[in-house]
Order: sequence, then C-alpha cells, then structure tokens
Amino acid sequence: MAQGTVIRVAPEWPTHAVCVLGTSTQLDVCSSAPEDCTSFSISASPGVAVDVAHSPPAKKNPTGSSKWPLDPGLEVTLKMKAASSSTDDQKVWISYYGLKTPPVQALLYLTGVEISLCADITRTGKVKPTRAAKDQSTWTWGPGGQGAILLVNCDKDNPKSSTMDCEDDEVLNSKDLQDMSLMTLSTKTPGDFFTKHQLVLHVARSEMDKVRVFQATGGKVGSKCRVVLGPQQPSHPLKLPGGQHSTDFYVEGLAFPDTDFPGLITLTVSLLDTSNPELPDTLVFQDSVTFRVAPWIMTPNTQPPQEVFVCRVFDNEDFLKSVMTLAKKAKCKVTICPEEENMDDQWMQDEMEIGYIQAPHKTLPVVFDSPRNRGLKEFPVKCVMGPDFGYVTRGPQTGEVTGLDSFGNLEVSPPVIVGEKEYPLGRILFGNSSYPSSQGREMHQALQAFLGAQRVQAPVKLYSDWLSVGHVDEFLSFVPAADRKGFRLLLASPRACYKLFQEQQQEGYGDALLFEGLSKKKQKIKNILSNKTLREHNSYAQSCIDWNREVLKRELGLAERDIVDIPQLFKVLGNLRESRKAEAFFPNMVNMLVLGKHLGIPKPFGPIVNGRCCLEEKVRSLLEPLGLHCTFIDDFTPYHMLHGEVHCGTNVRRQPFSFKWWNMVP
Repeated sequence: MAQGTVIRVAPEWPTHAVCVLGTSTQLDVCSSAPEDCTSFSISASPGVAVDVAHSPPAKKNPTGSSKWPLDPGLEVTLKMKAASSSTDDQKVWISYYGLKTPPVQALLYLTGVEISLCADITRTGKVKPTRAAKDQSTWTWGPGGQGAILLVNCDKDNPKSSTMDCEDDEVLNSKDLQDMSLMTLSTKTPGDFFTKHQLVLHVARSEMDKVRVFQATGGKVGSKCRVVLGPQQPSHPLKLPGGQHSTDFYVEGLAFPDTDFPGLITLTVSLLDTSNPELPDTLVFQDSVTFRVAPWIMTPNTQPPQEVFVCRVFDNEDFLKSVMTLAKKAKCKVTICPEEENMDDQWMQDEMEIGYIQAPHKTLPVVFDSPRNRGLKEFPVKCVMGPDFGYVTRGPQTGEVTGLDSFGNLEVSPPVIVGEKEYPLGRILFGNSSYPSSQGREMHQALQAFLGAQRVQAPVKLYSDWLSVGHVDEFLSFVPAADRKGFRLLLASPRACYKLFQEQQQEGYGDALLFEGLSKKKQKIKNILSNKTLREHNSYAQSCIDWNREVLKRELGLAERDIVDIPQLFKVLGNLRESRKAEAFFPNMVNMLVLGKHLGIPKPFGPIVNGRCCLEEKVRSLLEPLGLHCTFIDDFTPYHMLHGEVHCGTNVRRQPFSFKWWNMVP
C-alpha cells in the first residue's frame, strides 16, 4: 500500500515536502494558522492539483479566488501531476484572512517523485509487472481477487548441488530465476534527490526467515544478483541514482504455509528524509506488496497420469512388466527405482506423495516426502528432486512415526461440491483412530497441520486405525467416469463379496476354490460362507467401512449412486482385543493403480466359475460400463503376502489442475 504523510504549513517559515505520484497528501492548514484569522485561500503551481472538501460550498473572496473558513473538519488534498525535474520546483501558497488583520501568507515548496513497488498482483504471469491502481498490500481470493504469488524455491536446478535452491543465497542460473517472482521498484526523482533521502527495502522480522530477495545488479536480466533480504536480514538500504530508474528484485519463498505461518509475506519500501545529520531519519512514504506463498497441491486419480514410479526388488520382475505394459497403454513414462536405491523397500506409495505448486508464471511438481524413512528414504531427495522438481517434508525424521504417517494413508478426492461449497481442487483424505486412546494411532500432528495449512484442499479425517497397516488406500479409491460428477468412489465391500459368493453357491459353484494356482491353502466358496469367525471379522470390517462411507458422503457431497462397492474380504489378526487389526483376506482389489481409463487391479485369485474368476468378472461388470479398462496384476507374492498391493507399490505424477488455486475461495 502506498502511504503518504500529512504536511503542516506555518506562516513563520517556508515548508519543504516531498509528494509521491499516485498518492494523495493531506495538507493541514488549520493547526498553525494565525490566531485572529478565520478563513484562507489556496493556490498552486501548474504541476500541483489541489482539492478542498467542505460543506457548505465555499464563498468567493474579493479577488475572485475561493475562500474557505478555517475548520478542523476541512480536508485539503494535494496531488502531483508529474515528477519534479528539480528539487522544490512546485509551490503552494496559502493566504490566511482575519476581520481586522491583513492577510498572512504561508509558502509550501513541493518536490514530486515517483516511487512505485510493483509485482504481478493481477496474476497474469507477465514478465514485467506494472503499477496497479489497486492496493497491493491486500491479498484476496477468488476470480476477482488480487495479490502476488510466491513459489517456495524447493527444486534443485543444479543437479550437483546437495541442497534445495532455497537453502542457498545464490542465484545459480536463469532457470533458478524462473522459480522466483519478479518485483520492480520504479523511481523518478530530481538528480540530487538521494543526497538527502534514502530508500529502504524491508520485511517484518517475523517473516524474514520465510523469504529471500535478490536485487538484480547487472545490466542483463538475471546476469548478476545479490541477496538484499532474507533470514537474519530484515532490511536493506538501497543505493539508487537520481533521475528515472528501474530496479528488479527476484523473490523466492523459503517456507510453505504451516501452523505458525499463514503464507502471507509483505515487502515494503520506505522513503526516509535524511537531510538533518543531527536528527534521526524521518519516514516520508511507504509502499508495500503482499505475496502469498503458493500451497502444495495434491492431484487425484482423475487427473491424467504423466509418470509412474515403481521399485525393482528381488522377486517382482513379472509385476514390473505388468506395470510397464499398463503404463505404455496409458502413454505414461515409467521410472524404476533399482534395488541398490530402495534397499528392498518396495512401498513407493508409502514413501512419498507427488503434488505441485503454481504461480501465474510457473508450475512446479513437488514431492512430499513422508517421515517413514525406511529403505526408500533417500529416493525422493536423490532421485526425484532435481531441476524443476521440488521437495518438501514434514514430521519427525527419527522415531515417533506410526504406519499412519506413511502416504498410503494420504489421498485426495476429485473436485466436489458440498451443498453450496465448492472444492475445485478436491479434498485431502487421511486416516486416524476413531478417538484418542492409548492403543490408537494417528497421523503425526506435524503432517496434519501442514496439510490443513495449505487451505485449498480442506482435509477430511477418516477412520483407518481398524486396519493393521492403517491406510485409507486399503478401503477406498477413485476412478474417472464420464457422467455425473466425473468420477466414482470405490469402496471395499465385504457385504458385496458375501452376496457374490452366495449367488455363486446358489448356482452350484460352492466347491469353486479361492487361491487356485497358488501355494496358499485353497478355500472353497461354501467353506468361506460357513466360516462363522470370518463372518464376524467381515461384519466388523464392514461396519468400519460403513462409518467412512457416511463421512465421505457428507464431506464430499456424494450420493449412493456415486459409490461402487468392490467385493473384498478381510481377516482380523492379533492376540489382545485392543490391538486386533484387519487386513485383506485375498488381494485387495480397491488398492489399484489408476492411469486414466486403464486400471491396474490386484489379481484376487478368486473362485473360477465357467473358466473365469468370478471376482474379476464382477469388478469388470461394475467398472467397464464406465469406459474403464481392467487389467488384473499378480502382486500376490511380492506385495500381498507382505501386507500391500499394487497401489502401495507404485506412485504417479499427474497433470496439475487447469483450475488456478488462487481463483477459489477457501
């Protein structure tokens, strides 16, 4: 915000003042007026516009110029029409009148200057921001909103560097500059103006560790930059020449929004009068620009896939081939993490979540590294972060983590409308315990706080602690659909599985075997249906899923027809009642890899009826009418036997939303 000052004039001596173009300066004509005077008149040089606001309308004095009563409620406003070519080249004359005294005159010398701090508050992404008529210190959401945007410079444009770009105080190259937001200071002053004045760029001490500002000092754009603001450096006096001048600054974010940081950073330039060496500097004018740090945004299964990540481990070669074939159908790149990098930790989904950050001028994929820190702990840092691929992490890096801190427990819905509230970027979903208890597990508060602080994908807490691994991807997924809301929610369903098996038994297939072709003990349909303990386990699992079903319907604005029940059975393991948890009885089909219309579904090894797996056939009948293509992938030995499935073992970078996050209203 451009803030000027109040000028007070007195008849005893001339007053000298600076007026900044584009601002209105208040003129106090009353406080030093001669005691016997009751009115005044005012005139000015051609370069000064004078406005006097008073009611009733002014009377005319004998000379024909306006005369106004001296009234504290009177407002006299000055505006400069152009920058001064020399100091004090504009004048304002104030004449005071009394009934019995001759007129007394006060003289004001004005110097007009242009001082303008500009950034892309209209969010056009243009290279050179121009001065906006609006207040640049306010940041507002929505399509009619305004305010500049800042990216956390969290990638690594120099592959040889050991740290993120925001962790050093250098501009490495032009690519590094592209991750920053441009801010321009325009000045136009008399040639000798800065012999008695000083401009200082500054940021609040509470924000200085969240931002770094580089000043371009070379003639060529980005050719040479030096740090002027940042951690431990809240202010910087600017050395500028007189005349007309433009100075570029490049601004990088150092921190994402979080519990103690709402994401707003205000940069201010202050004009100081330094003319009297015996007195402290006097504040003359301030102009500010407020930036909002871009939030980290997740992408749902409905966004087009761009790259699949998967690990190579001892016995998953066939699995790898299946994933690569599926990715080829979806025209999707595949990145394989070799054994020496993953250290036999194949759970790619649990290690990281890939989202993005966006400003009008730049979009950057960003990997969110979970605190689980097992064999894959170095993969996001060493192999994913790089040029134009950012990195962020939260939570304890040693100890204190539970299975719920892995990112199989972190999903996001497609865009939804709930009542009159729109969520154009969807809503984050993660699992917790049903209530705080000594046995209950919860996602770490640092992770929950970070996700909530991003604001644009308001999180929904689900109940996942009933599961042994404890991840939401064990009972839900989303797939694209051409009709209705553009997607379906898939939920694992013991109820649907028992119904299917009962139908098969009634049709005479009670002896059909589950797990046929595997070394695992086979199970007949009729034995599964008669197993009372298994029934009880799945009644419990169904009640937990039903609880989440109602939460999802309420928080995502879903109806029953938006949900597809995927047949699935669970078993409950554990000795103590309080610590008993559920896991999939056969490969968990809802834990699938979604690549556009191509689905990589865990092969369930269900009962063979008429030469086909009845579970696979049921799922095909549910999903293929939506235009989806089902591929069943054998993950039994390398994944299912280790309590995970296809989704757990893969990860996907997806296309960012076309919708711009700043156009929403949280």
